[in-house]
Amino acid sequence: MYKDHKVVVVLPAYNAAKTLEKTWNEIPRPLVDEVVLVDDASRDDTLALAEQLGIQHIIRHEKNRGYGGNQKSCYRKALELNADIVIMLHPDYQYTPQLIPAMASLIGEGLYPVVLGSRILGNGALRGGMPLYKYIANRFLTAFQNLCTGAKLSEYHTGYRAFSADVLRSLDLERNDDNFIFDNQMLAQIIERQFDIAEITCPTKYFPEASSIRIWPSTVYGLGVVKVSLIHLLHRSGLRKSDLFKSDNP
Repeated sequence: MYKDHKVVVVLPAYNAAKTLEKTWNEIPRPLVDEVVLVDDASRDDTLALAEQLGIQHIIRHEKNRGYGGNQKSCYRKALELNADIVIMLHPDYQYTPQLIPAMASLIGEGLYPVVLGSRILGNGALRGGMPLYKYIANRFLTAFQNLCTGAKLSEYHTGYRAFSADVLRSLDLERNDDNFIFDNQMLAQIIERQFDIAEITCPTKYFPEASSIRIWPSTVYGLGVVKVSLIHLLHRSGLRKSDLFKSDNP
């Protein structure tokens, strides 16, 4: 708990057997009430290791549903557990679990409903091993997205995110794709609904065991980001409304 707020950490896992235990051991307890791991049909021992470690809630996808499909299962389960604060942490140890208290406190104190762990703030991305081409693409895409959305974020592409349950309930995440573009669609929806977003500096860790998108999938992802940004720009300017931003929730 953070004060009276239930904290649930969700781990979208795919072939994370080499790094899962290290990630699990650094999750701060008793601040974190429950942990949910969704295994997206891994081909390694992720599922067996999760059971061995005693992770409370484990969901197994029999077929790979993609990164976005994995997150949908994560958030759905967290809300079923009556979470007040939901923190997505990659189990590949690329993001440190030690920032969980800071992220939870910003939401728990009512300061911000959304918190992002930014690898760009603090100028540590390249020192932490982020490939130069990824850094350049990150900066270009982020600048383009800020232009289209009207926001002023330092990074849209972090996989370290915290949300109040109210934010998650207000979004129709099922409208989003099941692939990597899910993250950017979700952020566009959050910005469109005018939720305030905080960013905190997150150390960058790139190493062989950490997951990473290769060059061609990265290119496809980048084109998808541009598409989502343009859809958002057209929607907020009133030129062309998009179903991506429709919601039956208040």
